Amino acid sequence: MQKLRIPEGYKMPLSNNQLQRAIELIHEDFQRNLSIRLNLHRVSAPLFVDGGTGLNDDLNGVERPVSFDIPDVGVNGQVVHSLAKWKRLALLRYEFKPESGLYTNMNAIRRDEVTDNLHSIYVDQWDWEKIMLPENRNAEYLKDTVRAIVGAICDTANTLRYHFPVLTYRPDREVFFITTQELEDMWPELTPGEREYQITKEHHTVFLMQIGKRLKSGIRHDGRAPDYDDWELNGDILMWNPILEDRLEVSSMGVRVDPEAMERQLSEAGCEERKNLMFHKMLLAGELPQSIGGGIGQSRLCMLLLSACHIGEVQASLWNRETIDECEKAGITLL
Repeated sequence: MQKLRIPEGYKMPLSNNQLQRAIELIHEDFQRNLSIRLNLHRVSAPLFVDGGTGLNDDLNGVERPVSFDIPDVGVNGQVVHSLAKWKRLALLRYEFKPESGLYTNMNAIRRDEVTDNLHSIYVDQWDWEKIMLPENRNAEYLKDTVRAIVGAICDTANTLRYHFPVLTYRPDREVFFITTQELEDMWPELTPGEREYQITKEHHTVFLMQIGKRLKSGIRHDGRAPDYDDWELNGDILMWNPILEDRLEVSSMGVRVDPEAMERQLSEAGCEERKNLMFHKMLLAGELPQSIGGGIGQSRLCMLLLSACHIGEVQASLWNRETIDECEKAGITLL
């Protein structure tokens, strides 16, 4: 099946040199906007972790991490899939205070990713995590955080258009909130992906809530690891991509599990053996702060704001021969 989509008449609006300067501007401006709105400070993050600690994110539970032995250290390293669990431990170790947090540049290799316009085996994102007060463990606090992130994106889009007037994309600041169950109730005959398409086409900026829990139909809208997000208080930020005429997931985020949610979700997912891992023991013992966090795709955000049709135009990765040939034929430069 053809995975690559090239819109008819597509042309990147910036030259290669302008493109690199625009990417630099997005990174600098968005990091500043995000850190101000959420009260975050930058920290350094690992490229790999000890595979026996439970710190790595197992995503949907089927993706294989890139693993390698480290003879001098005596452990097996795993290239991170994300930093969802590591960040929460870092909040404790780096002595962050309530209502403050961290952000970092996360780079990962997802060897089992199926590549297309939006997906690459190389993943780069801003991972962030913030200590929250127990009384803020509710949907309104989650929604306010989503609005702050969307606001940071829109502010960066404004800055980008000022410096590069040829760029015209304007993300919608107004966020439409809906749960996966409400979405299934609206379009029970559609697949989860088709539902996301319809709701984002209609509302442009959407926060789809409660991902991971089982719906009334018996299926899950999408997979989500049971040991970092609370499935009742999480979601994805979706934005309409006018170039590809499709929804684009910009961020996955949520309020993190407390001991009660961890117990419930590990049991539901059949992963109760994880309770013996370092991270899980600390969380169940109440040793980790309550937090909210997520990841925001760097290349995906650049792709959206720069009106690129392929993620390979804004990041350097590896692609199959068919993708390389088709992009070359269409005049698309893959980095």
